[in-house]
Amino acid sequence: MTHLMRAARLHTVGQPMSIDQVERPVAMGSDVVVEVKACGMVPNLANVLANWETWYPQMPLPPRPAIHGLDPSGIVHQVGPQVVNIKRGDRVYINPGRFCGACHHCSSGRPQACEHWTLGGYFGYNPKSLEMFSRYPYGGFGEFILAPQAQVIRIPDNMSFVQGSRMGYLGTSYAALKKCGSLMGKSLIINGATGTLGLGATLFALAMGIGKIYAVARGERLLERLKALSPERIVTFSNTQGSSGAFVKQQTGGSGADLMLDTLGAKAPLDSMLDAMGGVKRGGRIVNIGGTSGPLPVDVKWWMDEQMELMGSVWFTAAEGMEIAAMIGSGIIDMSVMTPMVWPLEKINEAISGVGKSDGGFTYYAVEI
Repeated sequence: MTHLMRAARLHTVGQPMSIDQVERPVAMGSDVVVEVKACGMVPNLANVLANWETWYPQMPLPPRPAIHGLDPSGIVHQVGPQVVNIKRGDRVYINPGRFCGACHHCSSGRPQACEHWTLGGYFGYNPKSLEMFSRYPYGGFGEFILAPQAQVIRIPDNMSFVQGSRMGYLGTSYAALKKCGSLMGKSLIINGATGTLGLGATLFALAMGIGKIYAVARGERLLERLKALSPERIVTFSNTQGSSGAFVKQQTGGSGADLMLDTLGAKAPLDSMLDAMGGVKRGGRIVNIGGTSGPLPVDVKWWMDEQMELMGSVWFTAAEGMEIAAMIGSGIIDMSVMTPMVWPLEKINEAISGVGKSDGGFTYYAVEI
């Protein structure tokens, strides 16, 4: 018997989503069906839906009518016959990363390097993503979602489903910090520190033993709020006041910071990233996890002479998601510093247009199903 469910679907670019009755997924093989309780709302979703195909035509959106929704959490409803160690009733977050599972990258625990790498309910990274959208067409803005068991992460009892819907941005920041190596006693520039990714990076860096954070952003009010998380270890700077790179060099006796994370959003000015890079010391590592794009005019001789490392980091693995869940469960990471704004599924269009930025990463957005 076919069962139906409610889902918000985008039929046409520029038009509101509609709440439709669609076929409910069924778990087969090693897949799992989760009853969605909450799904994170990407702060930039309105721009993505309206402009992505113009901005980044090489990165396909799911075929329309599409069920979007990047960060779902909920309760396991059904498991396929090949599923191991996941059972009906488990409280879970679903990592939306989709990949082939059979290539060398996937087998090595680096699924983001897979040629099929796709963010379900959001966008893909090359034409092969269309195959992943075909296999897993459900995003989180529906009552149920189909997912591979390898991407289902149990969340602790002290983490609400709405809090679980912030896992994607927390995971992106955490995975990037792990690529920096040991943080114990090190110094770190976070460019865009008061945004969604920047706040997560700050929380994890503090928990992972960072010695000093140089938090760079525009608004001084939110920078003050960020500094209050650890006044002795966070130094703030508004880049409206001058060069952030020069500021960090001055603060470190001309040496610079060991590491840098760039967390700027889509279409943010590259000048800000380039300027902050100037505050990194010889042999430093710079990791980009933000959405800004375009040619970066890096002096390659500086790159060589200073032995700099510049790398990108996309999303996070299920294993890293499990580590985050464990840290939240044990109280190492306190999510109470962030406040949710929540809408019901029926008000999905109001939610998309209502996402604001006045409180930066201290506010996050979700739809409850």
